Amino acid sequence: MSRSNRVALDALIAEATVDCYDDSECVTGFHSMIEEYLVVPFQTVVLGMDVIVTSVDLTDDEQIVAVCVRGKSKQRIPVLDLPLPAPLLEGMQWVDAYRRWAKGA
Repeated sequence: MSRSNRVALDALIAEATVDCYDDSECVTGFHSMIEEYLVVPFQTVVLGMDVIVTSVDLTDDEQIVAVCVRGKSKQRIPVLDLPLPAPLLEGMQWVDAYRRWAKGA
């Protein structure tokens, strides 16, 4: 990862967590930013299958998940595990920032 990319992600992390007192509040902050800025729906591939991500949600155990749909089936996949499409779409920088924060980098 380039220095400029790290700086940009660190700025997003600071923005999402500015008023947070603990990790729970930080996750909520990232969920708010991802929900607001990530353009949905979009297509990606999960386990070799094309799926449509229709929204993001916050679970009771404080995981940010993508709601993935294929035909009549729907599954929630943790955003930390979700393969992102290339090229990245608008708002996906927030997912990258969340991933960086979650790794503690």
